[in-house]
Amino acid sequence: MAEPENLLEVQDVSLSFGGNLALNDVSFHVRRGEILAIIGPNGAGKTSMLNCISGFYRPDQGRILLQGRDGPKDLTRIPTHRIAGLGIARTFQNIALYTGLSTLDNLMAARHIHMRQSSLASALYWGRAQREEVHHRRVVEEIIDFLEIQHIRKAVVGALPYGLRKRVELGRALALEPELLLLDEPMAGMNVEEKEDMARFILDVHELRGTTIILIEHDMGLVMDISDRVVVLDFGVKIAEGTPDEIRDHPEVIRAYLGQTA
Repeated sequence: MAEPENLLEVQDVSLSFGGNLALNDVSFHVRRGEILAIIGPNGAGKTSMLNCISGFYRPDQGRILLQGRDGPKDLTRIPTHRIAGLGIARTFQNIALYTGLSTLDNLMAARHIHMRQSSLASALYWGRAQREEVHHRRVVEEIIDFLEIQHIRKAVVGALPYGLRKRVELGRALALEPELLLLDEPMAGMNVEEKEDMARFILDVHELRGTTIILIEHDMGLVMDISDRVVVLDFGVKIAEGTPDEIRDHPEVIRAYLGQTA
């Protein structure tokens, strides 16, 4: 049986801030349809790597190739505002939502990259624009049902409990209909019940929607349970890559990250 093709290839990426190396010659690949976890101690470069993939940072060197329908595209050479349109969405460590808007409005705002009708076209061709509006609302309502947030669909996001705001942020990322979903500590600050719910939703996104996922998460039990493969960073250097079982027993990982647990 042939292995899945690579959706993303990170090749020799380095990134520095004022002379401090955040990433040092890091390479790895993400197979289409898998969950890849990136782990490591605080300051290892995990979020910096996601920021390079999503275009928030530009690496000092290296390439990040996304396999598109018409061949690979180097994300390091594409304007940040165009990357979401290539099928990449992400969540953040610190929740980034429109806190004064409702859950529904936050999810609708994320649909902007799929909107074809301009405001002028909406005025001239009301029927066409109305059909598009109905389609976008249908997509958003499906996400609301999928994430079981019907009861907060009209609630102002800023007034919601932390765990529900994290779920809304996941919904907003899903509203982009991504092929590659970047999750930066989606369960940070959650209680046990909230973590279990979020883990279930992540697995459902992966299995039911076929979405490829890159996950940063400090909960090692969860990482080992839901990931297909794991990349380990330490001080900006990749020290290991493999299956959860391989990583669990890797001496460099035990030394750098799992020392106390081991």
